[in-house]
Amino acid sequence: MQLKELSERTGVSPASIKFYLREGLLPAGRAVHATRAEYSEQHVSRLELIQALRNVVGLPIAKISSLVRMADDGEPRLEVLAAVQRTVLGLDEVSTEHGDVRTPAGDAVVRFRNWPDVPSDARNALNAQLVLMEDLGVPVTAELLDAYSEAVDAIAAVNISATTEPEDVNQLIMTAAVGMHLHGQLVLKLLALAHASHAIRRYENEA
Repeated sequence: MQLKELSERTGVSPASIKFYLREGLLPAGRAVHATRAEYSEQHVSRLELIQALRNVVGLPIAKISSLVRMADDGEPRLEVLAAVQRTVLGLDEVSTEHGDVRTPAGDAVVRFRNWPDVPSDARNALNAQLVLMEDLGVPVTAELLDAYSEAVDAIAAVNISATTEPEDVNQLIMTAAVGMHLHGQLVLKLLALAHASHAIRRYENEA
């Protein structure tokens, strides 16, 4: 397909497509002659990814560029998914600020759920949160961590099945990024409703 059809298929303006081509977010099309190129379904997939990362997740161009570069370089899926998580959840900022941190409570969570005992940005972020809560005098008991980690482990098991299904790396990144963003918001909203429901049950007779 030519640029006009690619624009019509994706809803992305020709000017934006040309910008993505210049910035390297979108690979060049197959040259037909000096002023014309042909584009494929891979270009459609990549543009859908860029639009989702910009408009749904809210990532800036620089971070989108970093993720699609990993896709184009053929990085292993585990590395790609780790990068998506770092970027979407802002874990890279936590790791930069706090570095590698270990806490007894964080280590206990890993043992409770039999999760792999390996360093990661996600683990650093959890440990930084635990340190913050301890500094603020907010108790985090073993019972609380066990209950919370059991709940999120079940959620993660469901999410990862959908996340790892696509074969196309553009779809893999889009599913993971959009899923982490929207499912995370869904969990927070469900938690809010659960809190509200428990409060209503406890205090409804006091009105």
